[in-house]
Amino acid sequence: MNNLMLARIDDRLIHGQVMTAWMKVKPAKQIIVIDDKVSKDTFMIDVIQLAAPSGIKVKVLSCDDAVIELKKGLSLPTILLAKTPLTYKKVIDEGIDISAINVGGMGVNANRRTLYKNIAASDEERAIFKEFLAKNIDVKIQIIPANTAMEMSEALKK
Repeated sequence: MNNLMLARIDDRLIHGQVMTAWMKVKPAKQIIVIDDKVSKDTFMIDVIQLAAPSGIKVKVLSCDDAVIELKKGLSLPTILLAKTPLTYKKVIDEGIDISAINVGGMGVNANRRTLYKNIAASDEERAIFKEFLAKNIDVKIQIIPANTAMEMSEALKK
């Protein structure tokens, strides 16, 4: 997809220091957060917009609205953010072409177990990552740009 600089999974969404680091290596002009729940929460939308670096356009969209928006194409260099791989699966299954996904923050919860260092994934999320890899989507774990990227295929073997 033209103008897609980064498609990232981070359950913190726009996290100040992390996003600032990514913006230096992926100089986007727009961030699109894709999340069904957050897209209905005006307080969280305000928080996300305030957390974004100055001068960056921010949109918070449901999965359905994101598909509509992304099918039009991206007129600005853009970073996509989602909390889970399930969000990207929904978008990809609707025909949106995402060739690479960066996995940043996926914390442990009741359904997740450690995948790699401080990244955790449920069985469903692991299956989705395997599906992405089978579709030749390049999936890497990389918290910040300065870290060495870990191939998801390697993390799933452990």
